[in-house]
Amino acid sequence: MLLKTCKDTAEKMALVDALQHLGIDHLFAEQIGATLEDIHQSEFNSSSLHDIALRFRLLREHGIWVPTDVFRNFRGKDGRFNKDITNDPKGLLSLYNAAYLFVHNEPELEEAISFASHHLKSMSDSLGSPLAEQVKRALHIPFPRTFRRLETLHYISEYKEEEDHNPLLLELAKLDFSLLQRDNLMELKDISEWWKGLYGTCGLTYARDRMVEAYFWSYTVFYEQNYARARMMYAKLVVLISLLDDTYDTHATIEECRELNAAIQRWDESAVSLVPEYLKNFYHKLLETFREFGEEVAIIDNHRIDYAKKAFQKQSTYYLQEAEWLHQNHKPCFEDHVNLSSMSSAVPLLCVGMMVGMGDAITDEALEWAVGTPDAIISSAKIGRFMNDIAAYKHGKNKGDIESSVECHMNEHQVTSDDAFATIDSLVENEWKTINQARFEHRAILSTVKRVVNMAVSMRLYYDDRKDAYTFGTILEDVVNNVFLKPVTI
Repeated sequence: MLLKTCKDTAEKMALVDALQHLGIDHLFAEQIGATLEDIHQSEFNSSSLHDIALRFRLLREHGIWVPTDVFRNFRGKDGRFNKDITNDPKGLLSLYNAAYLFVHNEPELEEAISFASHHLKSMSDSLGSPLAEQVKRALHIPFPRTFRRLETLHYISEYKEEEDHNPLLLELAKLDFSLLQRDNLMELKDISEWWKGLYGTCGLTYARDRMVEAYFWSYTVFYEQNYARARMMYAKLVVLISLLDDTYDTHATIEECRELNAAIQRWDESAVSLVPEYLKNFYHKLLETFREFGEEVAIIDNHRIDYAKKAFQKQSTYYLQEAEWLHQNHKPCFEDHVNLSSMSSAVPLLCVGMMVGMGDAITDEALEWAVGTPDAIISSAKIGRFMNDIAAYKHGKNKGDIESSVECHMNEHQVTSDDAFATIDSLVENEWKTINQARFEHRAILSTVKRVVNMAVSMRLYYDDRKDAYTFGTILEDVVNNVFLKPVTI
């Protein structure tokens, strides 16, 4: 076994970290899990900030609680971090990344982020490669919130410069990435054909063509080869949600919205008579697509698809409520807006849908957890909503959009948009703490929780720099090309 060849704990941790960055940790999942359990049970003393912080991050990522007092030896009597660690950029980078696994009421980790980021920024111009590039990426997006496949592309080109790198692991990473690229392109071809048929049949010319973005979104949640079915189902679900959203937001009258929702609540071919003429084909295709979903997962449990149907029906209800608010010129308070718009973000629906698509990889306990819309899923939804609303405010909203959370906060507190952004950014950090907490509270279904983490990670990818890369697909064009099309030299 690969990890058993390591001579000590520090070497094991370094190897697990390398496997993560190279994107091949999924090939060694059982070994990594067993190794981290051993590391947790073993006493570990080190004067290395990097090693202590790396252990903290790896264990917390895997749902193993580690208290913050492991950093006490790097603090002075006044509780502040010692100045001598400011000359340790690798250690500071590890501390910075580790601290982003904070939960509520851990101000010492917030201090660690501030301390490490300040000193990393001050020394960034003097660092050598590849550390300089790694620091720059982390300061933009810390590693626990990074889209791992993009990080893999960066690290594949950097790993050979690392001390004690393993050439065989580098070749394995390149091969694995290339093989997955081949599968991804085949899936993209299949879903493109599906989309052409759907779009041609429905004829909803007002709707956004976001097939590639939808597939890429599914890829950010699960890229592994064995989740092809889940990836395809998720992408199709995103497309259906997008069509529904555009119908409610930009085209349908309030009466047409009510009629469409009534039919979706009936969920029966006979209910097509309730639907406006131009939406009849969409309604037929919606039911047909879910029947196909049901056939794909029936071998596991033919009742699981019912959870996804009910979640889609709720989604339609949320969209209708927003349309009613707009029709009534209702101005919700910030709290009421967030309560509704976080649910209408479609994250709760997508979380249920992805669990159904993952088949026997998901236990009944995990599925029930997702269906119950726990705090972690609500937090992921709020992160998406807040980031989306800021991007929309910067660009300008559609005619059918209700006031965003940004506007609600500005009106309610009589503050500027910059003040609202600052408040909402702090709320995003609080939601991340709740998501991190789920790793420990629900460790028995950690693999499921990690998919919710990936969902939150995808929000940063799509709404980075206050932009909406789902609506304006060219923003992600280079990323998509690098991940799916640009060959990795083997």
